[in-house]
Amino acid sequence: MDKTPVWMMRQAGRYLPEYRAVRANVDFLTLCKTPHLAAEVTLQPIDRFGMDGCVIFSDILVPLEAMGALVEFGDGGPTIKAPVRTLSDVDRLRVPEPASMSFVLDALRIVRAALSGRAALVGFVGGPFTLATYLIEGGGARSLAETKRMIYVEPAVVHALLAKLAETVSAYAAAQVEAGAQVVQVFDTWAGELAPDAFDLFAAPYHKAVLASVRRAGAPSILFVNGCAGKLDSLAQSGADVLSIDWRLDIGRARASLGSGIALQGNVDPTVLLSTPEAVTRHARAAMKAAGPIGHILNLGHGVLPQTPIACAHAFIASPEVAAEQSL
Repeated sequence: MDKTPVWMMRQAGRYLPEYRAVRANVDFLTLCKTPHLAAEVTLQPIDRFGMDGCVIFSDILVPLEAMGALVEFGDGGPTIKAPVRTLSDVDRLRVPEPASMSFVLDALRIVRAALSGRAALVGFVGGPFTLATYLIEGGGARSLAETKRMIYVEPAVVHALLAKLAETVSAYAAAQVEAGAQVVQVFDTWAGELAPDAFDLFAAPYHKAVLASVRRAGAPSILFVNGCAGKLDSLAQSGADVLSIDWRLDIGRARASLGSGIALQGNVDPTVLLSTPEAVTRHARAAMKAAGPIGHILNLGHGVLPQTPIACAHAFIASPEVAAEQSL
């Protein structure tokens, strides 16, 4: 039988000694903005493990800097020096040309040439709602208190911000396809924190805009919303070709709810990879079985953790091959 394709979100990163060696000599933002270095770390997990998907090394906040936001990356995560709270703040943000983020596009071109068909090249963008939360909160904030306050008190300001972000991200996603990305994943990580009615107003329409842009550019798309369990019906109408499911939802139930008309990605808990190779293989095989024999990409329910042992990462990537061999 054909084996299930597999890759890991955040597969290029701190769990790899070769990544840490590069990172020892350069800060994170410089790494993102130096195409040959970004390409090098993008290819590191492919060279080591041979995944089926190769996701470009970058950051979802790259477009915010291009829009004029003051973004800083520190040990505690990214911060926005001047949060967006008013319509005047929104008006000060520009809709940049994708060429202003040419370092990402150049890295995509380098990686596409270097892959020579070994893996599909995955581009990615942040979802408009998630990007809006960083701008409004001034960085990462799990409660999203200020964002949610604005949704209920000043919805017009939030919609104006989301519209500008969707326009920016749509053009950027299409440019990634033109530069060589063969699929684009939209990470709207924080949209799962919204109540269902707020999700349908402040996340879903903007998903559709970005995903439609990817489709017009000629590539399939993947949509990831962390905490998606209560939003499956809405996500199914997004226009995404693949829905990436986090680990809080049984992927078999997602398949039963959505039917076979949409592909699924996921959804092993990343902390499983902190256990043993045998446990990793068992959980990966369970996810593949629950997802069904067609329309599934094996992945984690979120990004690979920095402390993940190499042997467990290898077991995860090898799981589809093991399953295929054992089914013969």
